[in-house]
Amino acid sequence: MDKLNFPTYAFRVKGQEDERKIFDDVRKKYVALTPEEWVRQHIVRYLIKEKNYPSSLFAIETGTKYNHLAKRTDIVVYNPDREVVLLIECKAPGVTINQNPFNQIAMYNKDLHGKFLIVTNGLSHYCCEVDYEKGDHKFLAEIPDYESIWIKTKP
Repeated sequence: MDKLNFPTYAFRVKGQEDERKIFDDVRKKYVALTPEEWVRQHIVRYLIKEKNYPSSLFAIETGTKYNHLAKRTDIVVYNPDREVVLLIECKAPGVTINQNPFNQIAMYNKDLHGKFLIVTNGLSHYCCEVDYEKGDHKFLAEIPDYESIWIKTKP
């Protein structure tokens, strides 16, 4: 798999080249090791190890609805009250980050109302904070740690 713009982590991988699986610590099972999954596992590990996000507050590939259509979010992070605080859209490293993934995550967020959004292909990471009162958002220089997200989303 490609080297990504994250620290190096040790993952449990099994299987042959064409049928490799990676252990997902959040879902507690092996899943197909696709390029997008490689990115997903890295961003989750990064948030847990480097940014102190509690692993118990992650949901991976969960369903949501938009205009009565079933959609699947890549990663949702909740606060302890089970309110969405962060939504993450992962793309494979070969996918250029353009307006499309931002439109996709914004569509999901209309239902979920996360305060923070991340789009990543493992090489480039974009994080923004949504201001619902002003109907605006601002891009952040770096991905915030869990404590700062918790403080900003605390009731």
